[in-house]
Amino acid sequence: MATASLTAPHVAAFEAFQRVIDGGEAEWLGSLRRKAILRFQEVGFPTRKHEDWKHTDVGPIARSPFRVDPGSDAPRIAGDLIEGFTFGVLKCSQLVFVNGRFAPRLSYLRWLPDGVQVRSLGEVRRARPRSLEPHLASIATWDANPFTALNTAFFEDGAFIRLPKGAVVEEPIHLLFVSAAQDPPVAAHPRNLILLEEASQATLIESYVGLDRGPYLTNAVTEVHVGPGASLDHYKMQREADAGFHVADMAVHQDRGSLVSATSIALGGNLARNDVRVTFQGEGGDLTLNGLYALGGQQQVDNHTFIDHATPNCTSRELYKGILDGRSRGIFYGKILVRQDAQKTSSKQTNKNLLLSNEAFVDSTPGLEILADDVRCNHGSTIGQLDENAVFYLRSRGIDEEAARSLLTYAFASELINQVKVASMRIRLDQLILSRLPSAEILPEAA
Repeated sequence: MATASLTAPHVAAFEAFQRVIDGGEAEWLGSLRRKAILRFQEVGFPTRKHEDWKHTDVGPIARSPFRVDPGSDAPRIAGDLIEGFTFGVLKCSQLVFVNGRFAPRLSYLRWLPDGVQVRSLGEVRRARPRSLEPHLASIATWDANPFTALNTAFFEDGAFIRLPKGAVVEEPIHLLFVSAAQDPPVAAHPRNLILLEEASQATLIESYVGLDRGPYLTNAVTEVHVGPGASLDHYKMQREADAGFHVADMAVHQDRGSLVSATSIALGGNLARNDVRVTFQGEGGDLTLNGLYALGGQQQVDNHTFIDHATPNCTSRELYKGILDGRSRGIFYGKILVRQDAQKTSSKQTNKNLLLSNEAFVDSTPGLEILADDVRCNHGSTIGQLDENAVFYLRSRGIDEEAARSLLTYAFASELINQVKVASMRIRLDQLILSRLPSAEILPEAA
């Protein structure tokens, strides 16, 4: 358990936060915030003694003097600074947040079907707080995760997306969260609430990026409810700056016959932790959960996933891949729970890791807990280096060793890249992976 000296600055900051924000806030939300900060004060920052955090030292986050500036406007940044973090010619609606606050000058909405809401959560919180009460903090609960508790206590803004019954949003919706380092360093706690009603469809992209070299903290929570027969393609791309810290909790509830495809890409940051939790709440749900992490230097990325098969006749497929160079470290902890009544469950979980350096390291812990008896479930994990026979084969075809290794590394990642349905995003991701490889200039033609 973290010491009181580490939690005290956050408790004191919350008292100041309350004085600023209480005047215009609904009573139920103020009560929720107070319960969350008390829970954080009780459990403190996680340490390696906690099972879910035993491979990840969050001490650098706990000891850093991150500040929160309640009620402030988003820092003004030039539009050209974010061009490199968009997806070229992609036609989409885009909401931009800077240090966790909505930046309307950088945002725009294209045509949306009647009844579809894509707006700042902060605006909804101030203007129509009752519409949030049934959903907020009901999907991503804060009692077990101290970072989610911190977010619940401190969030001011984020995205609110709601699709009414039968609505189909053809173009992607891009949520771009930009961190601009300041002195002293700042903490942003963005909160996203995504509600898809029956038979609705959408594609959503969350991007987290950093502009500067200084340290900062992004502590994000995304809550998603996918109604009966609804369909969501969700992509998260994390490209934080080298000194940035990124912690994220994404919780998804899938109703009867719903279809969810969720892909997580982790490329940046000093230390990143991604929690993804999906619960099947109705029969016939289908989930594809993919992840790709490409690390170098002394980066560390911790991916924790939990799939709860709570109802019968649901299907889940999970594939996470890691590419690690330098002295980087990757953690994959995946758990699939098949409850007693969840008969006819089909579930597959795979984690594959490619080590490009003798100093890179991976902890991989896939897991199944099966309480039903009529299921088809399996899981597996691999950690290894490039196949030297494959390298030799490519060299025998006239490709030098460095290019051969780059080509094989690219091929390892391309299995996941090719599953990205948004063409502009797939091309950009392709470029980002290629840029990390030596002899990358030969790969597009060779591939």
